Amino acid sequence: MAIRRAHEGAAAAVPDSVLVVIPTYNERDNIEPVVRRLLDATPAAHVLVVDDGSPDGTGAVADRLAAADERVTVLHRTAKAGLGAAYVAGFEWALSRSYEAVVEMDADGSHAPEDLPRLLEMLGPDGASADVVLGSRYVPGGQTVNWPWYREFLSRGANVYAKLALGVGIHDITAGYRVYRREVLEAVELHDVASQGYCFQVDLAWRAVAAGFRVVEVPITFVERENGSSKMSGEVVREALVRVTQWGVQRRGGQVWGLLRGRR
Repeated sequence: MAIRRAHEGAAAAVPDSVLVVIPTYNERDNIEPVVRRLLDATPAAHVLVVDDGSPDGTGAVADRLAAADERVTVLHRTAKAGLGAAYVAGFEWALSRSYEAVVEMDADGSHAPEDLPRLLEMLGPDGASADVVLGSRYVPGGQTVNWPWYREFLSRGANVYAKLALGVGIHDITAGYRVYRREVLEAVELHDVASQGYCFQVDLAWRAVAAGFRVVEVPITFVERENGSSKMSGEVVREALVRVTQWGVQRRGGQVWGLLRGRR
C-alpha cells in the first residue's frame, strides 16, 4: 500500500482519454454551469451525466448540453437507486469504451472543475505515479467552505472512524472528488459493490488499497452547494456506520486468525 500526498512529487503525464462521471438527481440549476466549467477547465475530457429520472427536468437540461457538445453524453436511469449504483453504471459504461481514466465529480458545484487538471497530473503510467487520486479536504491545504459545523463534525468523525476501523492511512476516505486509472476499476469487482450513498466512496477506496494500488490525496477546497438540497440522510449515515464496522470486524478477525495460524 502506498498512500502519498500531492506535494511529495507529481507524476509524468495526464491520461489521453478521460471520462468524468456526474450522477444527478434534481440538479437542474447546477448541472449546466458545472459541465460548462468542466469543459473549459479540461477541454479534452468527456462527460457522462448519469441521471436517475430526476423529476425536476435535470435529464432534459443534460440532453440539451449533449446535443450541443459531442463531448457530453447522458445515461438515463428510470429511478433513484443511490449514488453507488449510479457510479457503477457510469464506470461500466466507461469500461466498455477506451477511457484511460475515470473521474467522480458531484453535480452541485461543491467540487471545483478547475481543480481537475491538478488531480489528473498525479495520474500516469510510470511506477511512481498514482492509481487513485482523491481530492482531499483533510490534508494540509484542503478545506471546506460554508459547511455547517455539524456537517463538518460528522464528516471528520466518519473519516477518523473509517481510518481506525479499516487500518488505512487515508485522511479523507469519504471524498467524492476522485480519479481512477482504468486498471483500478477493472480490478475491484464493481459487480460485487453493494454500497450505496457515501459509503460507496469508502468501499471503493478500501478495495483499491487492498488490491495494492497507489492512492494519493490532493488538497482541494470543498464548497457547500448554493442551489438545491443535500442528498445526505440518516439512512446514508447508518449504512456507512454499519458497513464500515462490519469491514473493520472482518479485518480484525482476519488479523487474529493469521496470528493464531502463525503460532502453530
